[in-house]
Amino acid sequence: MKVKVTLILVTLVLLSGCQSIEPWVKPYERNNLADPVMSLNRNPVASSYMHHVYQAREGARGAEGGAGGGCGCN
Repeated sequence: MKVKVTLILVTLVLLSGCQSIEPWVKPYERNNLADPVMSLNRNPVASSYMHHVYQAREGARGAEGGAGGGCGCN
C-alpha cells in the first residue's frame, strides 16, 4: 500500500513539471536585446573590422562565426 502511494506521489511530482515551453523573451522585446549597448565589445565596428583582418591573414573564414560570402570579397 505504501509503495503505491509513494509511486503515485512521485508520478504527480514528475508530471507537475510538464508544461508548454514558451520563449523567455517575447518577440517585441528582442529589439532591446539586440541593442548595441548590450554588446560585449566597446567598439563593435572596429572589432568587426579587426576580426575581418584576422580572418584574411589566417586564410580561413567562418571558423569563428564570421559573416560573409565564401568568395572572400567581403
